Amino acid sequence: MRQWQLVMMAALGSFALLGGAWAFQIFGGLVPCPLCLYQRTPHWLAGILGIVALVALFMHQRSLARLLAVGGALAALATAGLGVYHTGVERGWWPGPDTCAAGGDIGAVSAEDLLNQILAAPVIRCTDVQWDMLGLSMASWNAVASFGLMVVWVLAARAKD
Repeated sequence: MRQWQLVMMAALGSFALLGGAWAFQIFGGLVPCPLCLYQRTPHWLAGILGIVALVALFMHQRSLARLLAVGGALAALATAGLGVYHTGVERGWWPGPDTCAAGGDIGAVSAEDLLNQILAAPVIRCTDVQWDMLGLSMASWNAVASFGLMVVWVLAARAKD
């Protein structure tokens, strides 16, 4: 495959995973936990790097496009790592971050306001698996797909055309 095709495939892959996460959230009613949200940021970065790399290729700046592809690979690796970490939290292999549990300073909030906030807020912990397929959670599938995207990014960085 040509370099621009690989870059396009990798960037669109990240955008597709983001779209899938949003679809599960908006149409499926799944509420993302903090770790779910953290996994989205590197996909945004990879997608944006892909767009900039495509512009660089259009302007015949192959060295810059290769550098951006390396950045895309690192972003894909980061979200894959977060997916593996989240999978471990879900399976109880290690504890999750403090942001995955209730907390914060509630001293300035009245009991009635606090109760209303609690009753109105969806409670999703990072240990809760809301959806799975073939025994793998969304975090696990994100890791698998992101490792695949990392390979595509590496191929784009190494492409000679």
